[in-house]
Amino acid sequence: MLWQSGWFWIVIGFAMGTAETLLPGFILLGFGLGAVLTGLLLFLGVVGQSLPVVLLVWAVASALGWVILKAVFTRHQARPKIWKKDINDN
Repeated sequence: MLWQSGWFWIVIGFAMGTAETLLPGFILLGFGLGAVLTGLLLFLGVVGQSLPVVLLVWAVASALGWVILKAVFTRHQARPKIWKKDINDN
């Protein structure tokens, strides 16, 4: 089965990352990051070969990846810039 091999998940992850460039929102990027991590864990033999276990690992890794990406790439309460001195003031 394809879902049992690590390379399949890594290819799917990179495909989702590539599709993210066409679609806004960091949604597919989190899923892609989770798929790449799932593929790496399958290569290392950490994850079992059953479909429910692989999907659970993918879901948890995707949620974790999305939270990390959201924390890294979002702005912290953007406030308007307040100028205290004008360029024309002498």
